[in-house]
Amino acid sequence: MAQRVRLRGLPGELAAEFAGTMVLILFGVGVVAQVVAGGIGDHDSIAWAWGLGVTLGVYVAGRISGAHLNPAVTLALAVFKGFAWRKVLPYSLAQTAGAFVAALIVRWNYTEVLSRADPGHTIKTQGVFSTLPGNGELPVGQWGGLRDQLIGTAILLFVILALTDLRNSPPAANLAPVVIGLLVVAIGMAWGTNAGYAINPARDFGPRLASFLTGYDTAFRDQYGDLYFWVPIVGPLVGGLIGAGLYHLLIGRFLPPEGAPDAAGEPGRLPTRAENEPAKL
Repeated sequence: MAQRVRLRGLPGELAAEFAGTMVLILFGVGVVAQVVAGGIGDHDSIAWAWGLGVTLGVYVAGRISGAHLNPAVTLALAVFKGFAWRKVLPYSLAQTAGAFVAALIVRWNYTEVLSRADPGHTIKTQGVFSTLPGNGELPVGQWGGLRDQLIGTAILLFVILALTDLRNSPPAANLAPVVIGLLVVAIGMAWGTNAGYAINPARDFGPRLASFLTGYDTAFRDQYGDLYFWVPIVGPLVGGLIGAGLYHLLIGRFLPPEGAPDAAGEPGRLPTRAENEPAKL
């Protein structure tokens, strides 16, 4: 019991965010390395592995931290759901650190394959770790990528809030992580062309930094030579606020508070199994 009390403090929450994001990136960046450098799989396998990575990461961290795994989620929950502002920066740093460490593991594991596919560690395989406008091939620039990230992350937060609002119709039996994972699969399949659907500053910047430190000299730039790293940071943070605000405007404010289950725990957390179960008469 004493151990559980200690883990419910901020250090435990940060450890959970670190671990959950690390799991997410191990599957997400790992599958891209396999497809791009190893020639195994395609876009569908990338979309499914990212979605499954989100599901598994949420299951890993959900009980302790709420499993945000994304600074855009953390910021939106602070603005609209009462999540503690003092935790926003620590959560974001823990998420980015988890993504960074996971990307280093993928980089290490796929050393030989990446070197064979791209000996100079250039734009050709840079997209394994971080996103590029038009996935490095199509005629999309910075502003097209920024537009894409605004829309994609707005969709993400709009639907996440719908799925986790206990006054609405959230998935029961602790299935919220599964449905959120399917949401990421859907975004990848429908919104993956213009900017690689980063929709998560930690997911992009952590692996981008890891790749830069391990031989990818152009990691912070796009295929045109322009600084691009800021796009998948600013776009998701602003897009997440737009999506969460639209949910509140169009749905949340019309849901009746009476009769809703009492949301246990700190505001801004994803519901756990106990919180999802209907009250027993």
